[in-house]
Amino acid sequence: MNYILFDGPYRNNLLPFTFTRPVADIRVGILTIRQKWESYLEYTTTTVTEDYLAEKFPMVEMEENIMINASFLPNMEVVEVVKNLNHNQALFKGEDVIAFFAKEGEEVSDFSTFEAVEFEGDILKIEHTWDIFSKNGDAIAEDFNLITNGRKSEPIPSTINTVNPENIFIEKGATLNFATLNASAGPIYIGRDSEVMEGALVRGPLALCNNSTLKLGAKVYGPTTVGPHSKIGGEVSNSVIFGFSNKGHDGFLGNSVLGEWCNLGADTNNSNLKNNYAEVRLWDYNTEGFARTGLQFCGLMMGDHSKCGINTMFNTGTVVGVSANIFGSGFPRNFVPSFSWGGNNGFVTYKTNKAFEVAEVVMGRRKEEFMDLDKAILEHIFEETKQYRRE
Repeated sequence: MNYILFDGPYRNNLLPFTFTRPVADIRVGILTIRQKWESYLEYTTTTVTEDYLAEKFPMVEMEENIMINASFLPNMEVVEVVKNLNHNQALFKGEDVIAFFAKEGEEVSDFSTFEAVEFEGDILKIEHTWDIFSKNGDAIAEDFNLITNGRKSEPIPSTINTVNPENIFIEKGATLNFATLNASAGPIYIGRDSEVMEGALVRGPLALCNNSTLKLGAKVYGPTTVGPHSKIGGEVSNSVIFGFSNKGHDGFLGNSVLGEWCNLGADTNNSNLKNNYAEVRLWDYNTEGFARTGLQFCGLMMGDHSKCGINTMFNTGTVVGVSANIFGSGFPRNFVPSFSWGGNNGFVTYKTNKAFEVAEVVMGRRKEEFMDLDKAILEHIFEETKQYRRE
């Protein structure tokens, strides 16, 4: 059987993160959504996504295919049902389709001719950007059980203070010295070749993914995910960093999500609670206005390749698009369009040739290549988001 992950109806709700990736490649918990499905299915997946992303994230169709809505996070119960779907069957959770069986070349515009199967169990769904951090604790717990099942952790070094050490898992190559790990509120996963420096204080759930670093004296409150090849310092609470991003210095990041290749300058702080304790609203790309989140705590949503200078301050519920560069005193507005350059005193367009120069250098430092395909994707985003900028 061939398995294909599709973006589903919530793709636009998950902008700016889905500007540069399919829904399947969002990281929540320890793994990306794709990695979760592939681990449970024991099968490589491909993708149905936006046309401009399709070359980087292609679809491979075979004679028989099960299409899976990537907004749903798998568990053992739902995966067993998905594997056993037959032709012309579709699996639903309420009004949302989780998966359906389709043959090669079959166009599916609605499910009226399908046999509907209702999934009765519990399942996590990523429907909005804020779900990424608000459901991260449950996702970490699911991934922790999946990854560590039947495996033995590397020994916890003698210099490490621990609470509930049986809920801590350390992969090979990780380095830890004179830190405190408290796993009483949730598991702590320390990835391969990662480092926890002296004086770091961690309260789980935490996912520190491979080749990432908690710097000297870092204070991390879970549920938090630090994606691969990232560096974290200062204070972080209930946040998700997708990977290849840095918050290397003092400052606060809370109830927030950072994409890949982001960098927060020293002493950058975000507010995650309004002064009047009111519900936080976030920029909505569907309505081009600010949408209710139902949350009292909600911080910064920053798309790939965006950066800010030292002492930057972000208001509660700020959305920053892709490849923005923010600097200067005062608070920038709480929606910063993609390819914006500036701050509180105003923005101009961040030209693609300049943005690409930076991306090439930043990625090269991590021995990653900034390819023509990446440029084409960013050029498309530049044009798609032009309406939000003052040219």
